[in-house]
Amino acid sequence: MEISSLFDVDLSTAFQAPKISSPLVSESDSLLVEDKAEKSAFSNVFDSAVNLVRQTNDYSNAAEEEEIKFALGETDSIHDVQIAQQKANVALQYTVAVRDAFLQGYREIMNLQF
Repeated sequence: MEISSLFDVDLSTAFQAPKISSPLVSESDSLLVEDKAEKSAFSNVFDSAVNLVRQTNDYSNAAEEEEIKFALGETDSIHDVQIAQQKANVALQYTVAVRDAFLQGYREIMNLQF
């Protein structure tokens, strides 16, 4: 077995987080984790989670505003109310799913025996 090619491996770059390069990813994507020299990976993940909660809260507030507008007769479009409610519902479901996955991973790490 030939292992001479392993001597040229740079281990400092072998364990870095991969960059997401896609035309579908924008700079405003809350789930995009960028590798910045001044931030740790945990800090990036935590900031992404905070942004996710903020966006979920914004969708919930927008749905509530649409409900109030409809109740006051400022708008006649029930479609706008339903769309805002659905966006808030999907955002909340996604946030809960991310939280559950995080907690499951945390429990698995805590149950590891060394």
